[in-house]
Amino acid sequence: MKSTRPTPKFVGIDTYRDAQGRYSVRFPSDWHQFDIDFGRDGRLFSPSATNTHTYVAIWIDQLQFTAEANDATDLAEAFEKGLAQLPACTILERADTVIGNLIKFERFYTFDDNGVTRKRKVWAMYVDKWLMVLTYQGETVDEWEHWYGMANQSFHHFVIPTELWYATDRDINGAGTPVPAKTPRGKAKN
Repeated sequence: MKSTRPTPKFVGIDTYRDAQGRYSVRFPSDWHQFDIDFGRDGRLFSPSATNTHTYVAIWIDQLQFTAEANDATDLAEAFEKGLAQLPACTILERADTVIGNLIKFERFYTFDDNGVTRKRKVWAMYVDKWLMVLTYQGETVDEWEHWYGMANQSFHHFVIPTELWYATDRDINGAGTPVPAKTPRGKAKN
């Protein structure tokens, strides 16, 4: 039997801006904000003030290295190993994207959490020296479907500042294919 619960509706949109300027994310203005409680630098947004099993969250960690495109295969393997640790994890969709030195892994998956099947959409992004993880989780698969239209807007309106985009550009930051030096104007070519 199909639920008769009304479709969620936006009453407004707010923007959360990281205090260090590393990202911004938009979220429904009537959702509740929480600190991330597992030792990460980030924020969690939930439609419920008391049950945060349905949420959008963003957290960020500084890497001990600068991520580059040639790290993508190793990082993807490590990411998959991490997901495989979740009980009964089933990957529903996957996409890996590399733009310059920006590496993004997108996964849709379900997993068992103490007898409850939860569903997630995750972007794990390696941006210069940062790992940024944007997650949408539904308390159940039905809850995930119910709130998806609202939560997915956070993914569409997740912003990485221009400075970090430039940091991942191999041609600009010198981590790409070497470009031969140009002869300055007025100087003779050898």
